[in-house]
Amino acid sequence: MVDTDDDLDTRARNRSLWSQVNADFTDTDAQQMWTRSGVSWGLFRQPEGSLQLLGDLTGSDVLETGCGTAYLSAWLTRAGARVVALDLSPEQLVTAQRCQDRFGPHFPLVEGDGATLPFRNGSFDLVVSEYGASPWCDPARWPLEAARVLRPGGRLVFLTNSVLAAMCVPAEGGPAGTTLLRGATDVNPVSWPGGGVEYHPGHGEWIRRLAEAGLVVDALHELEPPDKGPDHEYYEIVTRRWSERWPAEDVWVAHRPRVVRSR
Repeated sequence: MVDTDDDLDTRARNRSLWSQVNADFTDTDAQQMWTRSGVSWGLFRQPEGSLQLLGDLTGSDVLETGCGTAYLSAWLTRAGARVVALDLSPEQLVTAQRCQDRFGPHFPLVEGDGATLPFRNGSFDLVVSEYGASPWCDPARWPLEAARVLRPGGRLVFLTNSVLAAMCVPAEGGPAGTTLLRGATDVNPVSWPGGGVEYHPGHGEWIRRLAEAGLVVDALHELEPPDKGPDHEYYEIVTRRWSERWPAEDVWVAHRPRVVRSR
């Protein structure tokens, strides 16, 4: 698929945003995240041990798309996977490289776009995204790419904001409130003032996009925060109290069938 001028503009805008986010937060946060033990998910650090999204990763070929500072890839590598980590932001990859050199483990870091993956067909057993490609790449494009690089039987696991949270976040900043501020079509995509361009399809469209990519949906998990803990120190999307009342984060699990059945 050929990039349009809008695609190129969106990519440049999001790359610029994440350069600034890295300077403001993720560069310093990376050290803490790389030294955490075990995989966790989302704003409130839901442990993988309770969610059981990934299964046994020993010997699996894994792609993290939209890896940021690649702390999730580090966790997955320690769990026995062979990981490749891809991100659009060169600044975040520099941070990831520094953390690799300081803490280990090492794995390939690739600068690229989740909507145009630079990998051969059928290269991976798992494609994973935790707030990576899922909210920042066009849902009409990146699931197709994820499916292309998966082997038959391979899985896609991705976490993103709920569409409800996106409809309730004020344009001027701050966490989601109790009023619907925009409709479902207004957040797919949504261009935030002074920020980036995000995509927040509803559940029906996610199912359609995944099916168009030849993937079968296995599960949708609407995450709830653990019983205790603070709001996130940097990302203002939702408060803990808000996410205790309404779904704030979705994790989708899908797979590429081993056999395509004819009708």
